[in-house]
Amino acid sequence: MFSKSKINEPGPKADDSAPKPAAEAPRQSNQEYKPSTPPKAKPPASVLSSDLHITGNLRTTGDIQVEGTVEGDIRAHLLTIGESATIKGEVIADDVVINGRIVGRVRGLKVRLTATARVEGDIIHKTIAIESGAHFEGSVQRQDDPLSTRGKGGQQQPQQQAQPAPQQPKPAQASGGQSNG
Repeated sequence: MFSKSKINEPGPKADDSAPKPAAEAPRQSNQEYKPSTPPKAKPPASVLSSDLHITGNLRTTGDIQVEGTVEGDIRAHLLTIGESATIKGEVIADDVVINGRIVGRVRGLKVRLTATARVEGDIIHKTIAIESGAHFEGSVQRQDDPLSTRGKGGQQQPQQQAQPAPQQPKPAQASGGQSNG
């Protein structure tokens, strides 16, 4: 009973001052975690409405939901193609959900064709799901990393290695100059 009355009395305030430094130490560790939380906040998806027609390429690290028409390539983190949407170009995203029409290549880690999807082109994926009723015309190829290695890009890499090759003919030109002289 005396302990209950001591809690209500001003005497324990001296005891409260001792826990405050102990409480400050956890606060410092919490302050370290607070700054890292706000950058993780994810912005909402960009929505391209059904009355919007875009000619050109789109590129973002965020999410895009397309309801209109895009004539060009799209690169995003999560790409959702609405039922009324039409894409004419290459689509590259970590996650691709297709409800509408795509004419062109689709590259994604996760590709999902819903029952209303219509795809005319090749799909390169890590995982794929095709619902009953989806229309697909093209080839399907599984790759462990479909985003970084392109089918045609693989051929471009040796061409980039061929660029240092002209440096080798320069000594050959020097030797050719010696034969002329």
